[in-house]
Amino acid sequence: MRIVIAGGHGQIALHLERLLSARGDEVAGIIRDAGQGDDLRAAGAEPVLLDLESASVEGVAAYLQGADAAVFAAGAGPGSGAGRKDTVDRGAAVLFADAAVRAGVRRFVVVSSMGADPAHRGDDVFDVYLRAKGEADAYVARQQNLDWTILRPGALTNDEGTGLVRMEAHTGRGSIPRADVAAVLAELVDTPATAGLTLELISGSTPVSVALKSVAGN
Repeated sequence: MRIVIAGGHGQIALHLERLLSARGDEVAGIIRDAGQGDDLRAAGAEPVLLDLESASVEGVAAYLQGADAAVFAAGAGPGSGAGRKDTVDRGAAVLFADAAVRAGVRRFVVVSSMGADPAHRGDDVFDVYLRAKGEADAYVARQQNLDWTILRPGALTNDEGTGLVRMEAHTGRGSIPRADVAAVLAELVDTPATAGLTLELISGSTPVSVALKSVAGN
């Protein structure tokens, strides 16, 4: 498979790139800083220099041509203000979805956040973030030309992955290592039976492959 990842230098994305390249997939990661390219190459991914805050749909679609799946794992980051929550967490996700449709890439996976909701109230930056993520998720969910899955992890940690998760429409609050989120994403990209699902994800007691089969109805 050829898989293109938006936010290719994020911690989850780097884990994912290592997993995908190790199993023989062709992986490209979109980055906005050329200095991050060596980290992607070390992870087995091709760096693609592109700023999703200023790119056009046509420009992004050009890099998605021929891909089997697209993963949106970009984010403005914890130190960013409300403005970039809108331009990255919402705007870039919408752009990437539109570009996938333009390029004919059906499989589309979004890394969202537990609590994302377009109707979320509040004026703090984290409130704006949850609203932006919710608006992006709602936009993706309306796309009839995408086989989309939205993944909403709980609180992210840098603990070592266990491969054991709880993944359901509603899990309740919890945390999960970034490595385990990446392991789920690696299987989601080639599990189209999960298309149309929005799934919450936290650490649990079920192996990733078993959890995926359960939510996919297999």
